[in-house]
Amino acid sequence: MADDNGLDPLRKRIDEVDRKLIELISERAGLAAAVAEIKKHNGEQGSYYRPEREARILRRVIEANPGPLSDEELARLFREIMSACLALEQPLSIAYLGPEGTFTQAAALKHFGHSINTVAQAGIDQVFSEVETGACHFGVVPVENSIEGVVNHTLDMLLNSGLVVCGEVELRIHHHLMSKAASLNAVDRVYSHQQSLAQCRRWLDHHLLEAERHPVSSNAEAARAASEDKHAAAIAGESAADLYGLDILVSHIEDEPDNTTRFLVLGRQATPPSGSDKTSLLFTMPSKPGSLLKMLACFADNNVNLTRIESRPSRRGMWDYVFFVDLEGHIEDATVAAAVKQLRNEASLVKLLGSYPRSVL
Repeated sequence: MADDNGLDPLRKRIDEVDRKLIELISERAGLAAAVAEIKKHNGEQGSYYRPEREARILRRVIEANPGPLSDEELARLFREIMSACLALEQPLSIAYLGPEGTFTQAAALKHFGHSINTVAQAGIDQVFSEVETGACHFGVVPVENSIEGVVNHTLDMLLNSGLVVCGEVELRIHHHLMSKAASLNAVDRVYSHQQSLAQCRRWLDHHLLEAERHPVSSNAEAARAASEDKHAAAIAGESAADLYGLDILVSHIEDEPDNTTRFLVLGRQATPPSGSDKTSLLFTMPSKPGSLLKMLACFADNNVNLTRIESRPSRRGMWDYVFFVDLEGHIEDATVAAAVKQLRNEASLVKLLGSYPRSVL
């Protein structure tokens, strides 16, 4: 066959590159298997997953990216390679806030790759329990949304749990209206999680003002309900439409295009420094004038930058509050360690929730 406008040489070159890729990926997988054997020989226990090492690898990938693939796409490809290689050492079980098809499951897959076993849980407390008992290696729970704020149940669980935060995931949230109805005119009811209804309020007011809005436990549950009602629609992610056989009537109905939810990865072991980290902790303070100023001065005095601070009732006394803080740096950093030591001298209670790599894309 004649050269198809000069494409044949390019296609042959692509085939050659593909063969090299197969060889290199296979070599990497073999090295991962060898690492597993050495760890077993040395009697290492627990998960072989190393959050700080994977974060460093992904950062190197992004720094070395020459294009034309975006940093996000290249990082996603390497995440999947690492996930598949890690599964040769030890397949991970990850508990998440279910049911199947939720944004929390999508966050777990973004962070760990698809070569894992995701285990749906009915509530945030059950995610904590699965990891605490060792039934799952890690858990993923939502902690805050850029529009609707913090997830209070997660903060309350962190107060009493012995688990540590060992990672974070930031997921851009895209809401789609899905249904078995033929058009918007046939939709009388809209199911979704309360936060998703709030995040799409303006769109709903403009396009489905007369439709009843029914908050449910999750967007996946909304999709399941809509799959059983031809006059109902659900607001959920794209994967939920596939799972429950729904058609997407309108895509990207979120009111804010930068709508992002942050998730925490929970584990049982502390994470060493990765070179670009965050630390989460909580504290309570004496009920005295100027107490909060003294607490915050501990960070300012040591040049530690706070990225978030939230307060929650402690449930231990009227008007007694717990403050949740995220800050830049790792607890092993000298400045962070000094700030926390100073805080312990001033606060009634300080609990370190964990130091972990910053989210990579």
